[in-house]
Amino acid sequence: MNRATFLVLISYWRYRPLQLVTLVLGIALATALWSGVQAINAEARASYARSAAILEQSGLSQLVAKNGDGIPLASFARLRRAGWNVSPVIEGDHRFGSVRIRLVGIDLLSMPSEGRVVTISGSSELVDFIGGTNLLVVSPATATRLAGVDGIRLKISDDIPDGAAFADIGVADRLLEKNGVLSRLVIASTQRQGLSSLETIAPELQLVTTERPDMARLTDSFHLNLTAFGFLAFIVGLFIVYSATGLSFEQRRATFRTVRCLGVSLRALTIMLVVEIMALAFISGVIGVVLGYVMASMLLPGVAATLRGLYGAEVTGSLSLRPQWWLAGMSMALAGTAISSAQSLWRVRQMPILAGAQPQAWALASKTGLKVQSLAGAALLIMSVALALAGTGLVSGFIVLGTLLLGFALLLPAVLSTILRLAERRAGGAMTEWFWADTRLQLPGLSLALMALLLALSANVGVGTMVSSFRTTFVGWLDQRLVAELYVTARDETEAARLRQWLPSHADAVLPIWSTQGNILGNELQITGVADHSTYRDHWPLIERSPDTWDMVAQGRGALINEQLWREKGVQLGQNITLPDGWMVTVSGVYSDYGNPKGQVMVGADALLRHYPDIPKLRYGVRVDPRRAPELKRQIVEELAIPASNVVDQASIKQQSRAVFEQTFTVTAALNVLTLAVAGFAMFASLLTLSGIRLPQLAPVWAMGIRRRNLALMEILRTLALWFLTFVFAVPVGLALAWVLLVIVNVEAFGWRLPMMIFPSDWLRLGAIALVAATLSVLLPVIRLATINPSDLLRVFANER
Repeated sequence: MNRATFLVLISYWRYRPLQLVTLVLGIALATALWSGVQAINAEARASYARSAAILEQSGLSQLVAKNGDGIPLASFARLRRAGWNVSPVIEGDHRFGSVRIRLVGIDLLSMPSEGRVVTISGSSELVDFIGGTNLLVVSPATATRLAGVDGIRLKISDDIPDGAAFADIGVADRLLEKNGVLSRLVIASTQRQGLSSLETIAPELQLVTTERPDMARLTDSFHLNLTAFGFLAFIVGLFIVYSATGLSFEQRRATFRTVRCLGVSLRALTIMLVVEIMALAFISGVIGVVLGYVMASMLLPGVAATLRGLYGAEVTGSLSLRPQWWLAGMSMALAGTAISSAQSLWRVRQMPILAGAQPQAWALASKTGLKVQSLAGAALLIMSVALALAGTGLVSGFIVLGTLLLGFALLLPAVLSTILRLAERRAGGAMTEWFWADTRLQLPGLSLALMALLLALSANVGVGTMVSSFRTTFVGWLDQRLVAELYVTARDETEAARLRQWLPSHADAVLPIWSTQGNILGNELQITGVADHSTYRDHWPLIERSPDTWDMVAQGRGALINEQLWREKGVQLGQNITLPDGWMVTVSGVYSDYGNPKGQVMVGADALLRHYPDIPKLRYGVRVDPRRAPELKRQIVEELAIPASNVVDQASIKQQSRAVFEQTFTVTAALNVLTLAVAGFAMFASLLTLSGIRLPQLAPVWAMGIRRRNLALMEILRTLALWFLTFVFAVPVGLALAWVLLVIVNVEAFGWRLPMMIFPSDWLRLGAIALVAATLSVLLPVIRLATINPSDLLRVFANER
């Protein structure tokens, strides 16, 4: 009996293939977008963990200086003499020509085996590595970037992360000019018994254990952003599932009544329906995970380029099939389908055994239900405003986004119902009045699809406004920051000395671009020196300034800090901060520094050189008449024998910077398009659902003389009217979303705030795309209505309704 009943239930899908496709695609698309985003995030985090394990020997405890200035060689010697099994590491960023590499110097002989990432086979390779021959162990991609650089030898290893190089500690000390100051000491996992305590031997050091890679913390905002997009798309996809399962249950009410009357228990019927819907969810989830893998494979190179451009994070461009993301995708598919089907299953359990088979609109909401939904939406908006005013942190910012979007989505049906009621009252004729009244009658069945459309449209408006505001601001900022006509990088100090001697007689001005690293306010930050020149006084973009900002910087008494440091540490103008070696400066200005995830301090170049005479002096900005720039570049290359790649003109840098910017938002744009596509499909599924149960409303109108073609035209107008009203409502919602992104999320994630700009032309473009999607979604139901057999319409009057 149960077997026959189950076969009867699933036979429904054989006669409703399009509805089955809608349900499967709804679950699959929702799962694909979610699992694709999770696959990207999992691959990136795996890359961070792998890089940290290799670069930082993160499985081993380490010793660092308490003051952050580095470990003297004497401290290492005392620990070794006391029997501590520790190994020194010197690391830092080094520029080989125009290529900046993370250089890690290790002592291969004392490094514990679990932290020895460099594989050496044979005594000859060992001699080469520790013999001071400038041998670097790099990845294949890094070797390609370093090809042609003089004075170094390369050994390729697949175990080394891209953008990094391992060398003997003596080589790293010489190239990084550390003068014997160690970055950290790696502690072997096995130590001798009875060792003296660290406080006794080296009280200036402290023990640290790497629990999580710094890069993972730095990129959390980016991955949280992707996760939010994936979850939004998943929710939009579940609207499709809700509509499709609801329709299938509603159209089988007669079947449910019949099998109940034949003796099938309510418990058995419910179990069969659960098994049916979970089986469909499992199959759809598998399809979704496969689609998610394909989508992630296509987007991952863009994500890798984005993370490299924004944070300097090296992420592999290939995707691995990791259990954590495909299991998460399957779990979301099953859980989402269960949630979407819960209401329909509950109705089956509450259905009286002799309930009549009346295929009425299952989602027709009562006035009370609409009021409750509106109150819930208003409550969420109040919560969003309260968190925006009082909340702190990135998670709080995303909660503001979520409550804002969900609150407006819940208010949408009430707003549309009010507008349609007003239009009905102002109607000038019976047909027009019926049109608006019938549109309002269909609103409950379309409300979920319209809410999905609102979420997709507002997300597109909000993110598009943020990206366009960023683009406009970024281009203007580049024009201010990149003023010099040429930027030259010497390969070593000898070449830099020749540049300093040769350039003044060939250029209008030579602007040194020198920098060093140091501990400032508890963080390792970059300290940059700038020349006292009108280039900076007239063009450098300052957010806050004092009356004598540039004079104080030139005299070495003042310093500029970037917006990130200003916001993170709450530093104020006029506040004194201490730079390494006790150099006290006064904060005299704050400058915008888009694209830099870390804090930065800017001081006068002469003062920087006085306090830190050993800093690298390799980079220079060159001011010259723009018409002479190409010829000067040729002279630098030919007369000074500097590689052409080390002499970059202003236009090339701007072009490269804009290319990185555009690449940064490639993934966001793709997810926007996919979310809108899923919303369009949700609209199609809902219209297709309603077209099967609207005959009782349309048949009487047809019987009074309205042609089927005119009824079909009214369906198109009805869909476009609802689309237009939703689009108009989505624009202010999207602008509110953009404000939250720019003022709250962006500041928490990156440390800078962007001005909000309005781009109505982008709205019109988005509206046109949404119009096409709405038209396509109604096309099939309209064709069905226009070509329906008159006997089907007449049959309405003979059936029980």
